[in-house]
Amino acid sequence: MIGHRGNSPTTTRSEPEPHSVVALIDAATRVERELVGSWLAGGGIGHEVGVDAPVTQVDLTQEAVAARLVGRRDDPLVVPVRVLWLPRERDGVRRVTFTDLALLTNPRRPHRVAQRRVVAKYPDRHRVLTGAPARLSELRANNPEASALFGKGSAEPFARAVVRAAVVALERAERTVIGDRYKVPRLVTEEILDSTDVQRRLELVADRIEASPHEVFRRAEKSLNEVVAAQSRLVSDLFTRAMRPVHASAWNVDSDESGLIALRDLNRRFPLVFLPSHRSYVDPFVLGDVLAHDDFPPNHVIGGANLSFWPMGPIARRTGTVFIRRSFGDDEVYKAVVEEYIVYLLTKRFNLEWYFEGGRTRTGKLRPPRYGLLNYLAAAIRSNRVDDIMLVPVSITYERLNELGAIATEQVGGEKKPEGLTWLARYVRSQQHSAGQVYVRFGNPLSVRDRLSAHGDPLVTPPVTIPLHQVEPTPPGPGEADTVGSATPNTSDVERRAVQRLAFEVAVGINAVTPITVNALVTLALLGIQGRALTLGEVRTTLAPVLGYIDQRDLPGGKLDALRDEQGLAVVLEQLALAKVVTVYRGGVEPVYSIVPGAHLEAAFYRNSAVHWFVNRAILELAVLAAVDSGAADALRTGWDEAYRLRDLLKFEFFFPERGEFADQMGAEMLLVDPDWYSRTRRDTLGSDILAKLSATGFMMAHRVLRSFIDAQLVVAERLAAHDPVDAIDRAAFITECVSVGKQMMLQQRLHSPESVSTELFTGALELADNYRLLERVPQDAAELRTELIQRRRKFAERLRRVGMHIGRAAALDPSNREPW
Repeated sequence: MIGHRGNSPTTTRSEPEPHSVVALIDAATRVERELVGSWLAGGGIGHEVGVDAPVTQVDLTQEAVAARLVGRRDDPLVVPVRVLWLPRERDGVRRVTFTDLALLTNPRRPHRVAQRRVVAKYPDRHRVLTGAPARLSELRANNPEASALFGKGSAEPFARAVVRAAVVALERAERTVIGDRYKVPRLVTEEILDSTDVQRRLELVADRIEASPHEVFRRAEKSLNEVVAAQSRLVSDLFTRAMRPVHASAWNVDSDESGLIALRDLNRRFPLVFLPSHRSYVDPFVLGDVLAHDDFPPNHVIGGANLSFWPMGPIARRTGTVFIRRSFGDDEVYKAVVEEYIVYLLTKRFNLEWYFEGGRTRTGKLRPPRYGLLNYLAAAIRSNRVDDIMLVPVSITYERLNELGAIATEQVGGEKKPEGLTWLARYVRSQQHSAGQVYVRFGNPLSVRDRLSAHGDPLVTPPVTIPLHQVEPTPPGPGEADTVGSATPNTSDVERRAVQRLAFEVAVGINAVTPITVNALVTLALLGIQGRALTLGEVRTTLAPVLGYIDQRDLPGGKLDALRDEQGLAVVLEQLALAKVVTVYRGGVEPVYSIVPGAHLEAAFYRNSAVHWFVNRAILELAVLAAVDSGAADALRTGWDEAYRLRDLLKFEFFFPERGEFADQMGAEMLLVDPDWYSRTRRDTLGSDILAKLSATGFMMAHRVLRSFIDAQLVVAERLAAHDPVDAIDRAAFITECVSVGKQMMLQQRLHSPESVSTELFTGALELADNYRLLERVPQDAAELRTELIQRRRKFAERLRRVGMHIGRAAALDPSNREPW
């Protein structure tokens, strides 16, 4: 929009009517000039903007604007004009198809000969369009720095600003015709580099790295050309049609329409940043399809440069993908360019999308978030360059995934195949089998400004006391409970924690709308059975109390009613058998079902998509068992201490709330087990009768939900205990060692869950050990420190063995693990 007045090309004015009009003509061919000329001669300007004044035509180029507009002494009304070409209408939609491409022309930008044919045969496929007009004085007021340079004899900066404003105005006018899904940015690199703020920042970078400003500017220009997505409406249409079969043939998309309505209203006022869970390479296509169906503008999807291989890279860039390096290192220029580009998109209210876990989950549950790009958003809010940004948690959950075999192979030490053309062909082939539903759900949007303020960011509101939580910089040691900080941390700590908490809230928002799928529940049931297969009736009996628990808590679910009758359950089991996750033996009296040997990691992936819904119940079971076994006089205190210790052990695997809210959640879990819980006396609150009540619920969760994580931690703890603290820990080699030793421990039946032998779980366990300061290296001559660290490592392993023992007891109490005869 030229004059920043609104999206409508017709403007109501209180000032005197202008005495002249300048039509900025964006025309590339003689046909377009003829169409615009005829339109002007027919009084088009007067009809569109309600002004009856002489019209001067000026080409919409920097040179023409500099020569014929910026130096005028009067105050003409400036109106950008262009011819809009439209594809043929098919099934009520105007989109480019491969049939159009076969005719060697782009219907949105037809060549000269095609233009004459379209004008003659299809008059509904073109129209003359005007952008919102503005007085020349308004343009000068909107660009004061460029206008000041014109006063000093340089017309080019102001001419560039006018051309950019005219192009933006025409783009907005086009979207009123073709829809918001075709919103694309223009002249991005030029506008960013023309910004005086950016130029000042690059000068500071030049001083810091001791380089010349000219060299830094050229590096910034090169980096921008590498990063900026050069969106094309033609490529977007064709790519969408080409890639849709990749997921459309595999899944039926079930999306949250009510959530989209609320987001559309928000998007009229704020840029949206979609932060989805990341389980598959097709996540961006699935989400993009859902948003395009509701006419949202295309997201700028930020992805890793590892996916920019030919031909996907060049095509994806033209559909809005922004490829950035996995690591910026010490490249100050590149960091500045990426941040300025993101801020530019936000200020122009373009929507963004990235996968804040940093890569696809290998376990099925959310990975710990990465904070890098969120820091850019926080910086934009702190500096008031953006009024606000709305973060949208998005859950994308698949009933089945055809790429799980490769993921499982990586988890036991297999090499990840590099992305490339051969990989792409193999991947597309693997998606040609039906895989049920994919659920797309939108969490409650989060205002970045509000959340940073609530979390005490000192540059948004004055600093406040910040409670410690899952990501505190100085965490408690093993077995210690966390506390609330009593002093205000320094500013940088508060800013960092505010961003961490923001990421935490996004993760919680994703989990809160993630539905429990039929496959998640069936694999949850089967993975908890040790050493035997189940009949169809036994599977149904195992699931029935869990379905009742889901109903009690009103948890979101997929098509769970299919599990309530034997026919529907049989279909689910047969589909898992086709996916080679469940094996069926049919040679006896009736079929029996179990997890395929060697497919436990694939089964765990499905289970883990919903495992967060059952973690508190599992912790409750272990806390009760610890309290009963302790024989302590104050069993209640023992139980609470155990619950908090387990929360601390699992803080790198799950997203726990603050201590008070966690206590409330545990109380709610206990009320589901014992509705009279709060009426009991303190002495009898955690006795053997509570164990009976837990067993009477018909299911136990600890062994199904937590065993693989605790087993993985035990492998890491025992290997640490075997390492001399004098030697440094090579993390990559250590994880490889854990995989090998974990397989041995499985063969010795020292581990009970095959899915615990996983590089991803070992990595999380190693992070926990580092958090407990168990990876420290001590000097050769520090005998006391060496002895102390050895003891702490052994205590860590012993603590995990005790938890494992309680998990074994929980499994024994589970009715489904009792002998059927």
